[in-house]
Amino acid sequence: MSNVTIYHNPACGTSRNTLAMIRNSGEEPTVIEYLNEPPSRETLARLISDAGLTVREALRVKGTPYDELGLDDPQWTDEQLLDFIGKHPILMNRPFVVTPLGTRLCRPSEAVLDLLPRPQQGAYTKEDGQVVVDAEGRRV
Repeated sequence: MSNVTIYHNPACGTSRNTLAMIRNSGEEPTVIEYLNEPPSRETLARLISDAGLTVREALRVKGTPYDELGLDDPQWTDEQLLDFIGKHPILMNRPFVVTPLGTRLCRPSEAVLDLLPRPQQGAYTKEDGQVVVDAEGRRV
């Protein structure tokens, strides 16, 4: 079993790039497609806390029902926001990555490089053409 876990959305370029960089380190992570397998409320709260975020900071606005639900209203407590994410997992920003070195919301995707136990094993270029890792496995 892997010691790296990614809460992944395969439709998200940032999530795909993050997963690719994990694999470029030689690690085959545990991949949790959180839209199909949403984390429990306790797991979600722990991910957010361990990443040093507030629940509001972990919310995704773009492409979600955030506006329709009025989640920008400060009336909503963290507990209520966690309930909304539970009902609408797309509200969870992504990708969260957990490794022995910590937990982070990897936006931008290259933030994952600070969490990986092993170095990159070769070059990596993001889907948008941005070179992130050179041929020697060094961050650019």
